[in-house]
Amino acid sequence: MKLYYAAGACSLAPHIALSEAGIAAKTIPVDLKTHKLPDGSDYYAANPKGYVPMLELDDGTKLTEVAVLLQVIADKKPGTLAPAAGSIERYKLMEWLNFIATELHKGFSPLWAPDTPDLTKERAIAGIKRRLGLIDAQLAKTPFLTGSAFTIADAYLFTIVNWTNFMSMDISEFKHVTAFMKRVAERPAVHAAMKAEGLVK
Repeated sequence: MKLYYAAGACSLAPHIALSEAGIAAKTIPVDLKTHKLPDGSDYYAANPKGYVPMLELDDGTKLTEVAVLLQVIADKKPGTLAPAAGSIERYKLMEWLNFIATELHKGFSPLWAPDTPDLTKERAIAGIKRRLGLIDAQLAKTPFLTGSAFTIADAYLFTIVNWTNFMSMDISEFKHVTAFMKRVAERPAVHAAMKAEGLVK
């Protein structure tokens, strides 16, 4: 199995999931500015979408999209990072994955572009914080998004909320989210994945 990633990007979520599941995978860094792989080849040739993550299975099958890759990884080790497929608990997990992908992850898009007008950035930040408010309310009830156990939804949430550090975005008002971030960062498997990407020492 191969994981194509860029340090600190949304690909950190499946990297964390692999680490949490104890699944060995070859990690291949992608230069998102040049779209080159370490061997000098064009990443677009491997993935026409051009972004990360991409997971290449042992049979050569290539898959993209964070929420999908996370479930593929979780299903390699049933019962560890996600409830059983087809269960109501799994659908609730998928609900969170979809919320993070469409409402939180994509909400950061305007903030990455240097030419985004200030008003657009302000609106994007306000939208992100509205979503964080909903998440904060959930985390006031349970240590992780779906209950007492860490799941792939938490790996995704941690990865995206971590971007607030790159943006110098103050989220201290969300006490339960900040406590969650600290709690997840202290997990050995999460630390190992972040260390492998050069994000922590």
